[in-house]
Amino acid sequence: MSRKKSKTYRFLQLARIISQLLFFSLFFILLLQTRFPGEDYIGNVEIFFHFDPLIGLTSFLASHLIFSAFLFSIITLVLTLLLGRVFCGWICPFGAIQQFFSFLFKKLKWLKIKSQDTFSPKAWKYYLLVFLLSAALLGLNLVGFFDPFSLLYRSFVTSLLPALAFIFSAFLTLTYQLHLFALGDTLVQFSENLGVNTIFLQALGLGLIFIGIALLNLKKERFWCRYLCPLGALLGLFARWNRLKLHLDEDKCIQCGLCTLQCETDAIPYPQEKWAITECVYCFTCGAICPTSAITFPFILRPQPAAMVDLSRRKLLATTLLGALAVPFFRLSPSRVRASAKRIRPPGALPEEQFLQKCVKCGECMKVCPTNGLQPALTEAGPEGVWTPILVPRIGHCEYYCTLCSQVCPTGAIQPLRVEDKATVKIGTAWVDKNRCIPWKIGEPCLVCEEHCPVSPKAIQLVETTVQLPDGSTTTQRAPFVELERCTGCGICENKCPVVDSPAIYVTSVGESRSATNQVLLQSGRGESSPY
Repeated sequence: MSRKKSKTYRFLQLARIISQLLFFSLFFILLLQTRFPGEDYIGNVEIFFHFDPLIGLTSFLASHLIFSAFLFSIITLVLTLLLGRVFCGWICPFGAIQQFFSFLFKKLKWLKIKSQDTFSPKAWKYYLLVFLLSAALLGLNLVGFFDPFSLLYRSFVTSLLPALAFIFSAFLTLTYQLHLFALGDTLVQFSENLGVNTIFLQALGLGLIFIGIALLNLKKERFWCRYLCPLGALLGLFARWNRLKLHLDEDKCIQCGLCTLQCETDAIPYPQEKWAITECVYCFTCGAICPTSAITFPFILRPQPAAMVDLSRRKLLATTLLGALAVPFFRLSPSRVRASAKRIRPPGALPEEQFLQKCVKCGECMKVCPTNGLQPALTEAGPEGVWTPILVPRIGHCEYYCTLCSQVCPTGAIQPLRVEDKATVKIGTAWVDKNRCIPWKIGEPCLVCEEHCPVSPKAIQLVETTVQLPDGSTTTQRAPFVELERCTGCGICENKCPVVDSPAIYVTSVGESRSATNQVLLQSGRGESSPY
């Protein structure tokens, strides 16, 4: 029995693992670099997204605009047309994580590969792709919920990195308790340089989603890649024309079935006429384990017949209609009549309807925010706005001279802003609650909000007010008053207000520059446009 080809494919397996490690490391390095760099501008830390054709396609269909950075995704499509779904098997960091968990579960013997298993809904991801594309065609962009890059970044930003930072903080405490002060100081400096935001409103839920997807590998190896990944489905459609074919030498094949049993994505290498070219990620496991070296992957220019995933026309039609019907149901939200007070978008965000058509909920802006103020929305922006970024001033304010969120947005949902132009952008308006404000209600001095206001001249002015005390006496204090035209809605006043439970000054989205209708006075009459 010849071992030459077997060794070749074993080497290719090793090369693939190295490739996955390199690309995952690149993803992780870029993720860590998505932080305040100490300068006004940051590099192209979001470049990974621009090789994702699914995000590029759905953003175009929903907004009818081409974001030039997604021209890089043509490279991915050309690579798929030539070599098949090598992007899934060799490059995708989320696919690498799925394979790692599958490998781990097999080693622990928690995942047992069955020789006969009728569970193989490979068509699911294609129906999901059709649903997303049909919805996007009508302006509803839901790809951020399912795209592997968005899912991966969002999970790391909002839950996994904060959890690691919490563990690291506990370790730091231990070093000081053990009087290892030099080590502790070094680690503190290292931690501060990483700049990991540690507070997110939905950290638990988003973390559980990621863990749930990882645990699906207990059911099937690379469950997400096999059955759920819409990007894999899109690449599978292009892979049907690729030139790297599987060839099974019938004279050498002993029909042991090992190749099909061990196939990571259920591409069915044996028998050859059942090999699904759209499902193969070219892991070369089949070639490596074949005891007779009967399997090869020649590069063939002429077209050859190959099995495809069986897709029901009725289900395709039903999925298309479902995607179209989803549009009105996702938009039955009160925010379409009046904008939510807490829907404070980052500076540079497009008008709401366009913003939702382009935002893919990746969390890049939340990761780079130096104050941790950007948070994933839940109900503030309606169903289609779940996990999109909003500013929560009680957690962190919008830094006056910072435009990093506009620089890292991979789809242009947040338009690039120059630092000098940001002062003209209004994201909301501050309001004083006189029933809670210390000078207005108690008659004690407090200048915190006025002192922190970064606008020049200040948007928060101090006016003299007379307050009647419980004993009947009166006192005169200088109390805050907001100049609505000057306020940019940065939220630092709310963040720094010393009234602990519910700040006496708060910011709402009203007055934002990006909307002609979400203004202080409600516009009425015919022809009124949506606050979107």
